[in-house]
Amino acid sequence: MDDSPRKLGLAADGEPERRAAGAELADLLRLSARGDEAAFAQLYDATAPRTYGLALRVVRDPAQAQEVTQEAYLEVWRTASRYDQAKGSAISWLMTITHRKAVDRVRSAEAASRRDTTYHDKTQPVAHDSTADAAETKLEARRVRTALTGLTDVQREAITLAYYGGYTHTEVATMLDLPVGTAKTRIRDGLIRLRDALGVGGETP
Repeated sequence: MDDSPRKLGLAADGEPERRAAGAELADLLRLSARGDEAAFAQLYDATAPRTYGLALRVVRDPAQAQEVTQEAYLEVWRTASRYDQAKGSAISWLMTITHRKAVDRVRSAEAASRRDTTYHDKTQPVAHDSTADAAETKLEARRVRTALTGLTDVQREAITLAYYGGYTHTEVATMLDLPVGTAKTRIRDGLIRLRDALGVGGETP
């Protein structure tokens, strides 16, 4: 696949254009589900810059990001029939698949690294404080993952892109085909619910 495909033309601040673009992507997904290769090629050209950008932010390596993007679109081709427009936009569905593939790639690399260093780690003395810190970090990560399941789908989607993908509010809005104000609201509401679930005080940015 071409790693520098054409971008889908979107007006800078036109809500009708965003809706039209979203409907077009949904139509392309439905045609792809029927085996329409031309429609799938259009879908790829229209969305690959965004999915590649997300993959690159997660894996931090251009070559790896290209592989993740290709894996994501292979899954899209195989599972396009599962897309349900009632549950979210086409671009959101694509980004979710890409993010999952990217995270899997990072976890796989980390697992390989751990296997390579297991012997060294086992033969080195470990300070008690370091062990305690690691355990605390693991428990905190588990609490956050559990709290995320309590968010609505749209809140979790926005939070994941903003805080795990590292995107700005404006970038999140573009990816989800939303006005910037709506994206900010989803992120803010999601953070409030997360903090309530985790029992964390303080104001939400």
